[in-house]
Amino acid sequence: MHTAEDFKQLARQTSRGQLRTRYLALYHFKRGETRTQIALYLGVARGSVNTWVSNYLAHGLDGLQDKLRPGRTHQLTAVQRKHLSEFIQHNAVKPDGGRLIAEDVRRYIRDTLQVDYELRNVYRIMHALGFSWITSRSKHPKQSQEAQDAFKKLPTGNDPSHPRSPRA
Repeated sequence: MHTAEDFKQLARQTSRGQLRTRYLALYHFKRGETRTQIALYLGVARGSVNTWVSNYLAHGLDGLQDKLRPGRTHQLTAVQRKHLSEFIQHNAVKPDGGRLIAEDVRRYIRDTLQVDYELRNVYRIMHALGFSWITSRSKHPKQSQEAQDAFKKLPTGNDPSHPRSPRA
């Protein structure tokens, strides 16, 4: 069985906030404080303290760990996610100008991978794959760096070195 100081040490060592709170609850419990007092100290519901103490008494430290949360499984397999990632990388900048947008990705998933997603979930999948939908400004396909440089050299009405400037 663990002592109060053991729980205090465990609370210091963990970086997970919820688990730290559970350890602190057991620290106070081992010091003989009531579950109501513990809940007030930690700013949690008394029922939560009851659950943590009961889980610890029944299962030890393993009872304090987070349980697996049930959820929907991925609709895309690992292979499909890899193909999607490659598609995004190869098509991020379109050859005819512009950028790949989430609607393009959604269409690719629907037409090629045969899975239909809402647009908001496409953003979530892109984020999970390490992509951001915030990109730099796209370049026009007929853009000319020389023309831009020449334009920057043209005098403006506010240029004091220009002979017709009001400041000259």
